[in-house]
Amino acid sequence: MARFDKYEPYAGGFRAKLAANWAAADGTPVAVGLDASGLVVPGAGTTGIVGIVVLVVNHKGIGDTVDVMTSGEIVEVGDTGFTGRAAGIPVYAVPASGALTNVATANVKIGHMVESDRLVVRKGAAAGTGA
Repeated sequence: MARFDKYEPYAGGFRAKLAANWAAADGTPVAVGLDASGLVVPGAGTTGIVGIVVLVVNHKGIGDTVDVMTSGEIVEVGDTGFTGRAAGIPVYAVPASGALTNVATANVKIGHMVESDRLVVRKGAAAGTGA
């Protein structure tokens, strides 16, 4: 199960409520956006990709407040089924689903792998362009 390793709660992200119940809360990192009401949804929502969440059983229901990481590190990514990961590769988010991939085409850059199981998230204006 992936988990936040390095996360600065004052500058590395923000908190928002979930728009709906999430079927899977298994610690899989998911890129998220916000809907028109400012609630967290998987994928781009109406805002585009704004960060990553790693949900666990305690926080997966509609209205639950979650941390959305915009800058930090997530470890044990290999336990989540994210394939194609290797040290040094960029990581992208699929806008339709929030899934992570190493394929750049039509996806949004969210960060990069430093080791095969450690994802460094840098979701800012420059990192989010997909460039």
